[in-house]
Amino acid sequence: MYLEPTVTTAVKVLVVGPFGVGKTTYIGSLSEIVPLQTEEEITEASEGYDDLANMPDKTTTTVAMDFGRLTLNEQLVLYLFGTPGQERFKEMWEELSRGALGALILVDPDRLDEAFPVLDLVEKFDLPMTIGVNTKDGTPMYACDEIREALHLPPEVPVVDVDARDQQSSAQALITLVQHLMSTLV
Repeated sequence: MYLEPTVTTAVKVLVVGPFGVGKTTYIGSLSEIVPLQTEEEITEASEGYDDLANMPDKTTTTVAMDFGRLTLNEQLVLYLFGTPGQERFKEMWEELSRGALGALILVDPDRLDEAFPVLDLVEKFDLPMTIGVNTKDGTPMYACDEIREALHLPPEVPVVDVDARDQQSSAQALITLVQHLMSTLV
């Protein structure tokens, strides 16, 4: 009822990554609808769980999921599901990964070690992936090949720079993921 009657195909992809990497911002930059966000204030209950050392301005966190929609053409709609980044919310992953064709993993080049548990979950659910290095300031800090090596990724996994705040940059990362998904189907 919310889609045009010409839409015949809906595709689901996940936007995943560690806590505070920019998943909510990424979905917000692309979604044609007001994204569903389950943001809650960070409280004392997160002490000892959420490391805010590199994020002094972060005051909220996703506690269930983010959801956005992007119509690619009159027959095809893409649904973007963002997962929470904290380990304590990983139970959401199983449900959110059901039916997903692939995952865009956002990583922070200054906190690459936090990406390994996310990579493990994506591999556990056997999802093709693309890595988006969220450069935030628009200037890559490391070459994509260096990120690939640091994350021990095989050569077929695409690694791209992305600024989650920028619609064009976010769209390019999504295009890279879709192209990768299409190459895995052949």
